[in-house]
Amino acid sequence: MFYLSLVEHKLLLPPHRLGLPIQDGIKKELELIFLDKVIADVGLCISVYDIRKIEGGFIVAGDGGSTYAVQFRMIMFRPFVGEIITAKLKESDTDGLHLSLGFFDDIHVPVHLLPSPSRFEPSPDTRYKVRWIWEYGDEFIIDGRDKIKFRVQSVKYPPMPDELEQLKAFSPMVITGTIDYDGLGPVSWWEESQEKDAEQDEES
Repeated sequence: MFYLSLVEHKLLLPPHRLGLPIQDGIKKELELIFLDKVIADVGLCISVYDIRKIEGGFIVAGDGGSTYAVQFRMIMFRPFVGEIITAKLKESDTDGLHLSLGFFDDIHVPVHLLPSPSRFEPSPDTRYKVRWIWEYGDEFIIDGRDKIKFRVQSVKYPPMPDELEQLKAFSPMVITGTIDYDGLGPVSWWEESQEKDAEQDEES
Protein backbone atom coordinates (compact mmCIF):
# COMPACT_ATOMS: atom_id res chain seq x y z
CA MET A 1 0.00 0.00 0.00
CA PHE A 2 2.83 2.40 0.91
CA TYR A 3 6.26 2.48 -0.67
CA LEU A 4 9.22 4.75 -1.32
CA SER A 5 9.63 6.31 -4.74
CA LEU A 6 12.74 8.14 -5.94
CA VAL A 7 11.81 11.46 -7.57
CA GLU A 8 13.93 14.06 -9.38
CA HIS A 9 12.64 17.61 -9.63
CA LYS A 10 13.97 20.98 -10.75
CA LEU A 11 12.98 23.37 -8.00
CA LEU A 12 12.85 27.15 -7.74
CA LEU A 13 13.36 28.03 -4.08
CA PRO A 14 11.49 31.33 -3.47
CA PRO A 15 13.16 34.23 -1.63
CA HIS A 16 11.20 33.73 1.62
CA ARG A 17 12.76 30.24 1.99
CA LEU A 18 16.35 31.42 1.51
CA GLY A 19 16.77 32.31 5.18
CA LEU A 20 16.25 28.66 6.21
CA PRO A 21 18.90 25.91 6.17
CA ILE A 22 18.98 24.65 2.60
CA GLN A 23 17.60 21.16 3.43
CA ASP A 24 14.70 22.61 5.44
CA GLY A 25 13.81 25.22 2.83
CA ILE A 26 13.82 22.70 -0.02
CA LYS A 27 11.81 20.15 1.97
CA LYS A 28 9.11 22.70 2.80
CA GLU A 29 8.86 23.71 -0.85
CA LEU A 30 8.70 20.09 -2.00
CA GLU A 31 5.88 19.42 0.48
CA LEU A 32 3.98 22.42 -0.82
CA ILE A 33 4.33 21.17 -4.40
CA PHE A 34 3.78 17.42 -3.98
CA LEU A 35 1.80 16.54 -0.82
CA ASP A 36 -1.70 15.20 -1.50
CA LYS A 37 -1.01 15.27 -5.23
CA VAL A 38 -1.26 12.23 -7.52
CA ILE A 39 1.54 11.36 -9.92
CA ALA A 40 0.12 9.23 -12.74
CA ASP A 41 1.20 5.57 -12.55
CA VAL A 42 3.12 6.31 -9.34
CA GLY A 43 0.46 7.12 -6.75
CA LEU A 44 -0.61 9.64 -4.12
CA CYS A 45 2.20 11.62 -2.46
CA ILE A 46 2.01 11.22 1.32
CA SER A 47 5.23 12.80 2.64
CA VAL A 48 8.84 13.62 1.78
CA TYR A 49 10.93 10.82 3.32
CA ASP A 50 14.42 12.20 2.72
CA ILE A 51 16.49 14.31 0.33
CA ARG A 52 19.26 12.37 -1.40
CA LYS A 53 20.96 15.00 -3.55
CA ILE A 54 20.88 18.78 -4.06
CA GLU A 55 22.67 20.38 -6.99
CA GLY A 56 22.70 23.90 -8.39
CA GLY A 57 21.66 26.98 -6.48
CA PHE A 58 21.71 29.15 -9.56
CA ILE A 59 20.02 32.54 -9.41
CA VAL A 60 18.39 33.54 -12.68
CA ALA A 61 17.92 37.26 -13.27
CA GLY A 62 14.32 38.28 -12.59
CA ASP A 63 13.35 35.10 -10.65
CA GLY A 64 14.33 36.31 -7.18
CA GLY A 65 15.03 32.74 -6.02
CA SER A 66 17.55 29.95 -6.46
CA THR A 67 17.09 27.00 -8.81
CA TYR A 68 18.10 23.53 -7.61
CA ALA A 69 18.03 20.03 -9.09
CA VAL A 70 16.78 17.86 -6.24
CA GLN A 71 16.67 14.09 -5.90
CA PHE A 72 14.48 12.89 -3.04
CA ARG A 73 12.41 9.97 -1.82
CA MET A 74 8.67 10.29 -1.37
CA ILE A 75 6.33 8.02 0.59
CA MET A 76 3.62 7.08 -1.89
CA PHE A 77 0.22 5.43 -1.57
CA ARG A 78 -0.61 3.02 -4.36
CA PRO A 79 -2.28 -0.29 -3.54
CA PHE A 80 -1.60 -3.29 -5.76
CA VAL A 81 -4.27 -5.38 -7.46
CA GLY A 82 -5.36 -8.18 -5.14
CA GLU A 83 -4.40 -6.30 -1.96
CA ILE A 84 -6.94 -6.42 0.88
CA ILE A 85 -7.55 -3.09 2.63
CA THR A 86 -9.85 -2.00 5.43
CA ALA A 87 -11.83 1.22 4.89
CA LYS A 88 -14.93 3.04 6.11
CA LEU A 89 -18.21 3.58 4.28
CA LYS A 90 -18.39 7.11 2.88
CA GLU A 91 -21.49 6.83 0.67
CA SER A 92 -23.95 4.15 -0.37
CA ASP A 93 -26.13 4.62 -3.44
CA THR A 94 -27.72 2.62 -6.24
CA ASP A 95 -24.35 2.46 -8.03
CA GLY A 96 -22.72 0.62 -5.12
CA LEU A 97 -20.45 1.67 -2.26
CA HIS A 98 -17.99 4.55 -1.94
CA LEU A 99 -15.29 3.96 0.66
CA SER A 100 -12.73 6.15 2.42
CA LEU A 101 -9.34 5.61 4.05
CA GLY A 102 -9.46 9.06 5.66
CA PHE A 103 -6.63 10.42 3.52
CA PHE A 104 -8.02 8.98 0.26
CA ASP A 105 -11.71 8.80 -0.74
CA ASP A 106 -11.88 7.71 -4.37
CA ILE A 107 -12.66 4.03 -3.76
CA HIS A 108 -15.69 2.52 -5.48
CA VAL A 109 -17.27 -0.92 -5.06
CA PRO A 110 -19.72 -1.18 -7.99
CA VAL A 111 -22.92 -3.22 -7.84
CA HIS A 112 -21.52 -6.20 -9.78
CA LEU A 113 -18.69 -6.55 -7.24
CA LEU A 114 -21.01 -6.71 -4.22
CA PRO A 115 -21.89 -10.15 -2.80
CA SER A 116 -24.62 -11.92 -4.75
CA PRO A 117 -27.54 -11.81 -4.24
CA SER A 118 -27.70 -8.26 -2.87
CA ARG A 119 -30.49 -5.70 -2.86
CA PHE A 120 -30.84 -2.12 -1.67
CA GLU A 121 -33.51 -0.28 0.28
CA PRO A 122 -33.93 3.29 1.57
CA SER A 123 -31.44 3.93 4.35
CA PRO A 124 -32.71 4.94 7.81
CA ASP A 125 -29.38 6.75 8.21
CA THR A 126 -29.60 10.16 6.51
CA ARG A 127 -25.87 10.07 5.72
CA TYR A 128 -26.50 7.43 3.04
CA LYS A 129 -28.93 7.36 0.10
CA VAL A 130 -29.57 3.61 0.36
CA ARG A 131 -28.28 0.65 2.30
CA TRP A 132 -27.23 -2.60 0.70
CA ILE A 133 -28.22 -5.99 2.05
CA TRP A 134 -26.58 -9.31 1.21
CA GLU A 135 -29.24 -12.02 1.30
CA TYR A 136 -27.44 -15.24 2.20
CA GLY A 137 -29.82 -17.15 4.44
CA ASP A 138 -29.87 -14.27 6.90
CA GLU A 139 -29.73 -10.61 5.91
CA PHE A 140 -26.26 -9.07 6.16
CA ILE A 141 -26.56 -5.27 6.16
CA ILE A 142 -23.97 -2.71 5.06
CA ASP A 143 -24.84 0.30 7.20
CA GLY A 144 -21.49 1.96 7.91
CA ARG A 145 -21.36 0.92 11.56
CA ASP A 146 -18.14 -1.01 11.20
CA LYS A 147 -15.15 -1.13 8.90
CA ILE A 148 -15.28 -2.81 5.51
CA LYS A 149 -12.61 -5.08 4.05
CA PHE A 150 -12.30 -4.94 0.28
CA ARG A 151 -9.95 -6.39 -2.31
CA VAL A 152 -8.38 -4.07 -4.88
CA GLN A 153 -9.71 -4.92 -8.33
CA SER A 154 -8.02 -2.11 -10.28
CA VAL A 155 -6.15 1.19 -9.88
CA LYS A 156 -6.65 3.72 -12.68
CA TYR A 157 -5.39 7.22 -13.49
CA PRO A 158 -8.06 8.97 -15.61
CA PRO A 159 -6.90 11.66 -18.08
CA MET A 160 -7.46 15.27 -17.11
CA PRO A 161 -10.84 16.46 -18.49
CA ASP A 162 -11.04 19.48 -20.78
CA GLU A 163 -14.30 20.90 -19.42
CA LEU A 164 -14.21 23.02 -16.24
CA GLU A 165 -17.44 21.47 -14.89
CA GLN A 166 -15.97 17.96 -15.25
CA LEU A 167 -12.79 19.10 -13.52
CA LYS A 168 -14.70 19.85 -10.29
CA ALA A 169 -15.54 16.16 -9.86
CA PHE A 170 -12.28 14.84 -11.33
CA SER A 171 -10.37 12.12 -9.46
CA PRO A 172 -6.75 11.68 -10.63
CA MET A 173 -6.57 8.17 -9.11
CA VAL A 174 -9.53 5.81 -8.78
CA ILE A 175 -9.53 2.49 -6.96
CA THR A 176 -12.16 -0.13 -7.80
CA GLY A 177 -12.70 -2.75 -5.12
CA THR A 178 -14.70 -5.92 -4.59
CA ILE A 179 -16.28 -7.44 -1.50
CA ASP A 180 -17.65 -10.52 -3.31
CA TYR A 181 -15.35 -13.03 -1.57
CA ASP A 182 -15.30 -14.86 1.76
CA GLY A 183 -13.93 -12.67 4.55
CA LEU A 184 -14.66 -9.39 2.75
CA GLY A 185 -17.30 -6.78 3.54
CA PRO A 186 -18.19 -5.40 7.00
CA VAL A 187 -15.94 -7.11 9.54
CA SER A 188 -18.92 -7.91 11.78
CA TRP A 189 -20.33 -10.28 9.13
CA TRP A 190 -17.51 -12.71 9.66
CA GLU A 191 -17.24 -12.21 13.41
CA GLU A 192 -20.94 -13.14 13.72
CA SER A 193 -20.43 -16.10 11.39
CA GLN A 194 -17.54 -17.41 13.51
CA GLU A 195 -19.61 -17.03 16.69
CA LYS A 196 -22.49 -19.01 15.16
CA ASP A 197 -20.11 -21.77 14.03
CA ALA A 198 -18.64 -21.96 17.53
CA GLU A 199 -22.14 -22.22 19.06
CA GLN A 200 -23.08 -25.02 16.66
CA ASP A 201 -19.88 -26.89 17.48
CA GLU A 202 -20.67 -26.66 21.20
CA GLU A 203 -24.23 -27.93 20.66
CA SER A 204 -23.03 -30.91 18.64
